[in-house]
Amino acid sequence: MKFTPERLQGAASAIFTAAGCDRDESDLVARYLVKANLVGHDSHGIIRVPQYVQQLAEGRIRANQSPTVVSDAGATVILDANLGFGQVMGEQAVDRGVRKARQHGVALVGLRNVAHLGRLGDWAERAAEAGVISLHFVNILDGAWVAPFGGRERRLSTNPLACGIPVAGGPPIVVDFATCMVAEGKIRVARNKGLQLPEGSILDRDGRPSTDPNDVYDGGAILPIAGHKGHALAIMVDLLAGTLTGGGSANPEIVGNRSNMLSLFVDPAVFADAQAVAAETRRFVDYIKSAAPVEACGEVLMPGEIERRTMAARLAEGIEIDQASWDQIVAAAGTVGLEPEDCAQWIDD
Repeated sequence: MKFTPERLQGAASAIFTAAGCDRDESDLVARYLVKANLVGHDSHGIIRVPQYVQQLAEGRIRANQSPTVVSDAGATVILDANLGFGQVMGEQAVDRGVRKARQHGVALVGLRNVAHLGRLGDWAERAAEAGVISLHFVNILDGAWVAPFGGRERRLSTNPLACGIPVAGGPPIVVDFATCMVAEGKIRVARNKGLQLPEGSILDRDGRPSTDPNDVYDGGAILPIAGHKGHALAIMVDLLAGTLTGGGSANPEIVGNRSNMLSLFVDPAVFADAQAVAAETRRFVDYIKSAAPVEACGEVLMPGEIERRTMAARLAEGIEIDQASWDQIVAAAGTVGLEPEDCAQWIDD
């Protein structure tokens, strides 16, 4: 099934509004979800609607929240999201960090007690569009999916990190990845599509290698990237996001799927002449991309280029949603009082 971005955004917004969110909040969350689909990260896109609706009903997401300032000391600030939507709170945390970086040169923003933060690259992109470099670390307290290196039981969340650097005269460089072999959301997408996972990605409940996404939901675990190196990186992400924000690191005794994000913002103009920084960044990008490709028709890509190309293609051709995922979205709509005919209007002619 293919949908225009406008239809998908309208569907998600209508469902969230029916679930008790203000229209502005519904539209904002829907916009970020559909953007994730547009850039090819379906794991953080419209497939999250049923999850969010269920968590709203359970009180694990609270509608229409504003962040509480826990502390504000010049270049640093700690915000409590009060279990508000990650898309709403993430945007506000980034905007505050950008303002503080422009004032102080650098800023450190801790966001704790927040619901699922969506596609982490959105926050690096938002800062980069404002001319600010940023680095983001995220953990989830009770979202253990990943086995530590050498273990077979879950102890860590997917613990993603993202970084964005503005590039003069071009799109920013954006890095966004989980510290495990495959993000849980991508496993969910694979399960809905009936696909297998790459070898070396997961273990089943008995610690045996598997490619069946169902094994993860039957007590299995995801493996860290790059063996012990990914394990070490995941540990650092969990500690930085958990301890410095005051939100806590991985802890099975805390229920609610709460996340924390620690973000560093840097105004590059503080450290060198702004034009010199822009020129050197541009030179470096051109130098990397000038490398001869392995294949005759290949090319060297910078982080973020695949997403931009995917967005261009999906804006032109539509966003494909598998039937299982769409059925789950329609079922979620029914739980908040929407009728089948309401859902039918979202399907493209």
